Amino acid sequence: MNRLTAIPGKCRGALRAAALFALLCGVLVLPTVAEAASRDKALEKRLREHIEVLASDDFDGRQPGTDGEAKTLRYLGRQWFDIGLQSGTNDPSNPWFAPVTLVAREPAASRTQFIARGRHVPLTDQDVIVITSGKRSLVRNAPMLFVGRADNLEFSRNELAGRVAVVLDAGEEGSLRQDALLEQGASAVITVLDGFRSLSQVEARRKRSGYALSDDALGGDLEAFITAKAMSRLLSGTSRSLASLEAIAGRKNFTPIPLEITASLEATTRETTIHTYNLIGRLPGRTPGSGAVLLSAHWDHFGECAEPPAEDLICNGAIDNASGVAVLTEIARRLAKGTRPDRDVYFLATTAEELGLLGAHAFAEAPPIPLSSIVAAFNIDTVAIAPYGTPVAIVGEGMTGLDADIAKVVKQEKRKLISGKDANQYVRRQDGWALLQHDVPAVMVSSAYGDMARIKRYFDEYYHRPGDDLNLDLELGGAAQDVALHVALVRWFADTKSFAPPVK
Repeated sequence: MNRLTAIPGKCRGALRAAALFALLCGVLVLPTVAEAASRDKALEKRLREHIEVLASDDFDGRQPGTDGEAKTLRYLGRQWFDIGLQSGTNDPSNPWFAPVTLVAREPAASRTQFIARGRHVPLTDQDVIVITSGKRSLVRNAPMLFVGRADNLEFSRNELAGRVAVVLDAGEEGSLRQDALLEQGASAVITVLDGFRSLSQVEARRKRSGYALSDDALGGDLEAFITAKAMSRLLSGTSRSLASLEAIAGRKNFTPIPLEITASLEATTRETTIHTYNLIGRLPGRTPGSGAVLLSAHWDHFGECAEPPAEDLICNGAIDNASGVAVLTEIARRLAKGTRPDRDVYFLATTAEELGLLGAHAFAEAPPIPLSSIVAAFNIDTVAIAPYGTPVAIVGEGMTGLDADIAKVVKQEKRKLISGKDANQYVRRQDGWALLQHDVPAVMVSSAYGDMARIKRYFDEYYHRPGDDLNLDLELGGAAQDVALHVALVRWFADTKSFAPPVK
């Protein structure tokens, strides 16, 4: 039945009443006889059973480094072993569970100094905050460069190197612009708040713990946030005003403007070490040395994410991503029962996806096999959304050489593939992005992203909230179809006759 994404139990009575009215009017959309016959109800039942375990309050939100993690890994490890998978770590000292060491960094202190035309302009913590992703980061006497809203601007490293980029606020979406500026060479980024966000709001959000792999460099990115009033004070002794800069930033021919201000910024953090694990299983192929296909899904979520007096304190992550590891497990079950493919098939349940795709990065930085031997990788995330018969979309379309072969398999499975790249707006928010950064051809092929209105509703109403729990009316028709589709994808890409990877 064409239900909406995730309907709380308290709404079901209203839905039943509406359905009765529609039935009386002769317009109720019910599953066809063919659809009802073709749906794999047994598979949907198994998926639900996995989700009911993994998203139960007993698992306390599956936060890395907690008892909830231990319960999650014991459950998945036992399932995979009973299915017939072998350990995929290829490390006798750490079978099945590959260690990942994280560092949680909580902001400790920040200092700033601004010089405008040789004049020191004092600012306080009520005017500006500085945050680092590392243990300690420092920029001294760096010239400030106004980059407007940084929309569609491409900089050479020479333009930004050694400079502090000053960007106008773009809300929470501005974090992507900040990251892009830092990647292109800026020493730091200062965001001028526009009044819709206050400094205290940003501080409350950004001063929570950040996470990194333990072997990351001690230094980190520097990001600062300054009030519009304080920025106007900095500019008061120069030839520019904030109002004039905002006006110039709106022009089509805008180019960055050097400011007559230098900045010294410093931020430090306090560190806590967290020991967590990726789970890696393997189905050995018949043709050693022919490469491998990788399937992945993250097992982690946020643990207890709310505070009293809220009644529901736990972020259970039923859809995100108990449903994904449930699908991954059932794909493994089907593949283990069939004829072994030519290539090895690896199954990866990652930790710390919610903390910055860190488990996937850890896998890529210490892989059990050379990354160059992975001919295709399929990530699975947030799938208990789409009804039976929903088309599929490729998250990561156009970013690998896999699309044409994926289209063949989708057609072979009598599924509909949505063309276009609307789903790519989510590509950076899932583990496949981390693998892409390490040159692994990784995509998500998912019915959840075949209906953008449905997935957006989930993100707006339940994503990363306590409401993503077992009280939702989970939709598993599309998820069960995605199991069958991924089995077909693996058999295609793991067959040396049907798929030969391009020569690199």
